[in-house]
Amino acid sequence: MSKIKCIIVEDEPLAVKVLADYISQVPFLQLQASFKDAILATDYLRNTSTGLIFLDIHLPKLKGMAFLKTLTSSPAVIITTAYHQYAVEGFDLNVTDYLLKPIEFERFLVAVNKVKPADNGKQPLYENRQMKDFIFLTIQKKKVKILFSEIVYIESQREYIKIATTKQEYISKMSTHEMEELLPASLFKRVHRSFIVAVNKIDSYTAEIIEVNGISIPIGRGYKDSLDSL
Repeated sequence: MSKIKCIIVEDEPLAVKVLADYISQVPFLQLQASFKDAILATDYLRNTSTGLIFLDIHLPKLKGMAFLKTLTSSPAVIITTAYHQYAVEGFDLNVTDYLLKPIEFERFLVAVNKVKPADNGKQPLYENRQMKDFIFLTIQKKKVKILFSEIVYIESQREYIKIATTKQEYISKMSTHEMEELLPASLFKRVHRSFIVAVNKIDSYTAEIIEVNGISIPIGRGYKDSLDSL
């Protein structure tokens, strides 16, 4: 029987130790790696496939549910948390199971037995995204298809972002960081903490300003070096 490869995304060392110990006791599970935040897990999953993610809700930098929403081709996910109020949202996102801490081994075993070994054979999570030329974003409670080729720039507006395209502008409730994770790095460049621009829409730039489709966008002090790759 092939083993189900899995990762742990958890910032509490004790919780990681408990999960790793449980995984070692289950013959059909194989622990690949553990990560203290979702950003590190995201980087790992760009090039490595996994069959199962043990995911905590309250993580630094990017929360568990927000991370889950960025996965365009998710493997099986088992939520591990001390907070039961996220159960409904978790199941809306098609998680396999929802484990409340402290987690008993018997309950852990029930959860992992729901995961089919076939889930382990999926391609890396971001491979499909690189082949697509669009994303769907929630705009006024609707999922709206937005082509990468039409995006000019993205601007942060507190808890919202503005997506300026060649046709119109959209407002979506998410952060620029979350949006950046959804965009192909080869097509888009973060030039300011509040701005992401489409590389093929750049007309010109200086050390301070970048011109994109006739719009002047400031270049952040910490992002000037990133323009050298242009």
